[in-house]
Amino acid sequence: MRIYGNRAIETLPGLQARPTPGRVREAVFNIWQGTIADCRWLDLCAGNGTMGAEALCRGAREAIAIEQSGRSCAIIQRNWTKVAQPQQHFRVVRGDARRKLKDLAGEPFDRVYFDPPYASDLYEPILALLAELGLVAIGGEVAVESDRDRVPLAPPTGWECPRRKLYGQTAVTFYTIFQH
Repeated sequence: MRIYGNRAIETLPGLQARPTPGRVREAVFNIWQGTIADCRWLDLCAGNGTMGAEALCRGAREAIAIEQSGRSCAIIQRNWTKVAQPQQHFRVVRGDARRKLKDLAGEPFDRVYFDPPYASDLYEPILALLAELGLVAIGGEVAVESDRDRVPLAPPTGWECPRRKLYGQTAVTFYTIFQH
């Protein structure tokens, strides 16, 4: 797989992790164009870390990945080590996102990409935790990847849902935070 700047990154073989399709990745970064440089990026259910790697390539100041799979975490670490510049910071956290988010309380992020297994029950609890723990900066945005048939969740208090984009069978729902 290749990301911004035609950089090759490693992925798990087969369908062990469902990478965000290139078309979707490009669309998200086009929507967020001009907001990635110097941002704090959180990649939830990071898989191969493709979205975070792309954010680092586009100048994110810091990126944190949370992923449950140990094999995936090792791949993310290798990929992000290859693409990060010396002034950029990154961290790969292994574990259940519901538990690990609590460790980040008080550290708001400018951009969050959340891509859980489509059939999981993580959508509602993760959005609630992001809001409860103040993990998204005011003016920050969360992009939630899902199957196009999943009904978007109502935004938590202080959030709005300005857009939902469909790309084949994939949907990305955006939430903007305007107050905590």
